[in-house]
Amino acid sequence: MAELELGQHCGVPDCRQLDSKKSDEVKSKKRKGAKNNETAAKVALMKLKMHACGDKSLPQTERIYFQVFLPKGSKEKSKPMFFCSKWSIGKVVDFAASLAGLKNDNNKSTSQIIRGALKEEISVMTKSSPVDLVTETDQKVENFIISLIKEKYPSHSFIGEESVAAGEGSVLTDNPTWIIDPIDGTTNFVHRFPFVAVSIGFVVNKKIEFGIVYSCVEDKMYTARKGKGAFCNGQKLQVSGQEDITKSLLVTELGSNRDPETIKIILSNMERLLSIPIHGIRAVGTAAVNMCLVATGGADAYYEMGIHCWDMAGAGIIITEAGGVLLDVTGGPFDLMSRRIIAASSRAIGERIAKALQVIPLRRDDATN
Repeated sequence: MAELELGQHCGVPDCRQLDSKKSDEVKSKKRKGAKNNETAAKVALMKLKMHACGDKSLPQTERIYFQVFLPKGSKEKSKPMFFCSKWSIGKVVDFAASLAGLKNDNNKSTSQIIRGALKEEISVMTKSSPVDLVTETDQKVENFIISLIKEKYPSHSFIGEESVAAGEGSVLTDNPTWIIDPIDGTTNFVHRFPFVAVSIGFVVNKKIEFGIVYSCVEDKMYTARKGKGAFCNGQKLQVSGQEDITKSLLVTELGSNRDPETIKIILSNMERLLSIPIHGIRAVGTAAVNMCLVATGGADAYYEMGIHCWDMAGAGIIITEAGGVLLDVTGGPFDLMSRRIIAASSRAIGERIAKALQVIPLRRDDATN
């Protein structure tokens, strides 16, 4: 006898009741299945939070992050329920590190695009002020990097210097986010001053997971991953560990703000620090490379106000993984979206710098009005 489809009446007495019973059983199984899926998603979400908090009872060598969506009409609107994709930090790091060597449609890598442009006439535009410069190469490199990442990780978010300049937002969420400065040191690039870097930071749950800074002309690749150390071209980095401010060499920048009052505060801050006294203050024209110099031990601290999250995200974790500290210019906790930073080889030097600084009022990167 052929097997009947659920809901098909066979003409036998009570078959309708059997069909109804089968239907009820299927509905019950579906409800249980949905409940199990919901429970599994909650457990995974809990594990993700435990990982973010550094819970050592879970494997830390290869954290897997799940991106999930809320089912329609869910009661727990703030909590995701169903898995849609997964990725590992290790694979993302490897991919990011390869970006400098990946080829575009014209068979050129990111570094080749920048180095090639240095040999040509550079088309220069301005953004917020006559000295806040941008070039076609900035835009070309950022578009190149973002297009490659979107192809591989379509659900990830992005904050890019040139995208923000074009009107896109820079609000940092818990979603995996790539923070990109295609050319850190654009003024250097325009003048062919040989300190130009590509900076990429990767942030999850508002915490920096890894950073890459590629100094193109020097051909130096700085990398760091949370808990795995910091490196330059494969060589492990270590900050100087200097704690005596009077024996320190600092790095900073004058910035692109030409407001007379702001310039006065910047120069006054330098005067206060030099009068401590310290050995000196240097500037190479790129925040990312300045911070990497602290990570190598070549400088003892870097401070600046007026920069942006894309200037700090790549190099920030390179500092901490090399044994240094990140502080706010008030001496409090570092805030990636605050537009200010002290990156030091020791907390003692960082806090001493903070005591000497007059704070410049700034609009946050994530300000919405």
